[in-house]
Amino acid sequence: MAQIFEGSPIPSLPHGSVVAVGVFDGVHRGHAQVLKRVRALADELGAPAVVITFDRHPATVVRPESAPRLLSTLEQRVGWFEQYFGIDHTYVVRFDETKSLLAPEDFFAEYVVGTWHAQALVQGENFHFGHRRRGDVEALNELGARAGVKIDVVPLLSDDVSGEVISSAAVRHALATSDPITAKRLLGHDHELRGVVEHGDKRGRTIGVPTANVAVPGDLLLPEIGVYSGYYERPDGSVYRAAINIGRRPTFYEENGLLLVEAHLLDFDGDLYGEVARVRVDRWIRGQVKFDGIDALAAQLQRDIAVTRETAGE
Repeated sequence: MAQIFEGSPIPSLPHGSVVAVGVFDGVHRGHAQVLKRVRALADELGAPAVVITFDRHPATVVRPESAPRLLSTLEQRVGWFEQYFGIDHTYVVRFDETKSLLAPEDFFAEYVVGTWHAQALVQGENFHFGHRRRGDVEALNELGARAGVKIDVVPLLSDDVSGEVISSAAVRHALATSDPITAKRLLGHDHELRGVVEHGDKRGRTIGVPTANVAVPGDLLLPEIGVYSGYYERPDGSVYRAAINIGRRPTFYEENGLLLVEAHLLDFDGDLYGEVARVRVDRWIRGQVKFDGIDALAAQLQRDIAVTRETAGE
């Protein structure tokens, strides 16, 4: 039972649980340290490993005007929790204005102790929770001591190259500045976009470069506009090298062009419509350009494809 929404039955917990709380957006290397510790401590205590997360980013309720675009969907995160870290249950709290007003001690009592009977709680050292983010590690230690819950604090992880603390915000900055290599170093994996392949205007076919138009949820962060190399994974697990355009196609549209994610799969000929695509960017190739005509665009696309092929596996 990987995902449990608030209000659904909770499994039997004869030995309690080991819990971590957070959005874990992008599931970067810092998050990985927390999740690995949850799994290890759960094994030591003979209890299930649990992540308590939210159905939306809390900032969309608390400060919607400045809420960040997300690096990953809830579905992605739940899948990664289970696949890569062995998390037994992800409990999804419906976050709304009422939840945003919960005091730290009330959140702790209702979810960590009341719902999941936690033996232990694992969190990063910069963790904050509750109304106005008043809860911190010091508050957790006090609450844990009162409730008999072991509090395990995981130190922050810094990037070996820049020295900065690894965070979802740092990953967002890397992607917003056309730097998927740094984003991958912080994440520990390529940034991945998921969406359904939709019908487009089929302009790519007319110039010999058909593309899959991937409809990405509107609350997700796209890398900065431009052309990237990367990979396209199909639902059957087959993976293709791909030249990926994220942009508004200025050669065809003077203004108001839709922001699209288009992937040209190398060495592929088939129908992708309606399937869920996993698109991963790994290299920035160039910025968006308005070409003088179709021939100039087609020639550049062939150069983009050549670069994509040459950089495979780097």
